[in-house]
Amino acid sequence: MHTVVVAPSNVASFPEGGGHFWVYMQYVQGLRSLGIDVYWLERFRPSGDSRRDSMALELFEGRMASFGMSGKTLLYTEQRAGQGGLAQGREFRCDPGKAEAVFDEADLLMNFHYGMAPDLLRRFRRTALVDIDPGLLQFWISQGQIDVAPHDVYFSTGETVGTEQARFPDCGLDWQRIRPPVCLDSWPYFYRPQSKAFTTVSGWWGGDGKGEFIVDGRGAIYENNKRVTFLQYLGLPELTDQVLELALNLGEGDAPEASGSLGRESWPHAGGGSVTDYVSDAADRKLLESRGWRVRHAYEVAASPDAYRNYVQASRGEFSCVKPSCIRFQNAWVSDRTLCYLASGKPVITQHTGPSRILPNGEGMFRFETLEEAAQALRVVDSDYERHCRAARRLAESCFDARTILTRLLATAV
Repeated sequence: MHTVVVAPSNVASFPEGGGHFWVYMQYVQGLRSLGIDVYWLERFRPSGDSRRDSMALELFEGRMASFGMSGKTLLYTEQRAGQGGLAQGREFRCDPGKAEAVFDEADLLMNFHYGMAPDLLRRFRRTALVDIDPGLLQFWISQGQIDVAPHDVYFSTGETVGTEQARFPDCGLDWQRIRPPVCLDSWPYFYRPQSKAFTTVSGWWGGDGKGEFIVDGRGAIYENNKRVTFLQYLGLPELTDQVLELALNLGEGDAPEASGSLGRESWPHAGGGSVTDYVSDAADRKLLESRGWRVRHAYEVAASPDAYRNYVQASRGEFSCVKPSCIRFQNAWVSDRTLCYLASGKPVITQHTGPSRILPNGEGMFRFETLEEAAQALRVVDSDYERHCRAARRLAESCFDARTILTRLLATAV
């Protein structure tokens, strides 16, 4: 049996991110279905609030147990780069000896944490970087905005990365292109014709700030968040009879009332956290609703992996925009979230990210470039809803099955 260590980024520290959890769990469950012994290695980033951190860790460990990963997590905190040994500058929540043994035994580190310390990478026999930000990651590297330590092999979920079609550099690296996976057993077909709303779950601003603006060092700059693109389609509800609902990671000033085990004070703001941002979020919500959009806070519907899956499965389909960089870079990218809709048998209407050899446009999945194309896609889906539901599932099965994708990845990486 092979042993693979998967190294996600910012999952345990972000317990409210049910969709973010699934990004990496697709890989974990796909590997486990192939008979791989999988461990989860993650740097935990303390918030400074010991109560919040304790609750976040408890939630994380409970979720991992529910996915069959009890005793398989290697969480650590890091104050400085380690020197002279695994524990130097790091504190593991498990016995450091256990971590040492897993690292020595592992056939592969599958790394999603672009900033992992080089000394930690060197502990593994083989290392594979997995790029889930195609175009952006290469741009950040080329501009010196992020320093990625050497790996044995480099994978990317962008169809154009490292090809002549790319509108961004390859950074001198030999990129192996893979499709993003979805674990079909975890996301079964769920036909529900009575569902009313086309939905999506999305950030509104730029996450931790890395992707909020694109600056190339020569004066070129543009804002790079979902807010920019969604506001370009503000008038879409006026062109369709379909219900359009956005579950957005809005600011604290527009967050739902505290509920569950984490209080309102624990909710991070997607854009960084100024009072001005919160006021702006409330104004944006009012604007969207005035034009016919239904708006919910993402934490109301997707604050856990199960809630996120339930929300997707209760939807009629997905309508979503992408960040401006996806359009400018033409990375032919598809969101891991979109794959969850497809696997669930939910037709997808999403913004065009460049010519693709695999992404269809017209059955099960529609890729729009204009307001009218988006409205027309909604009409087409509604005209033969069950056919497009079945086509969505077939696309997930034929192109994005985690077992197939990860079998090929392992054949290249190990």
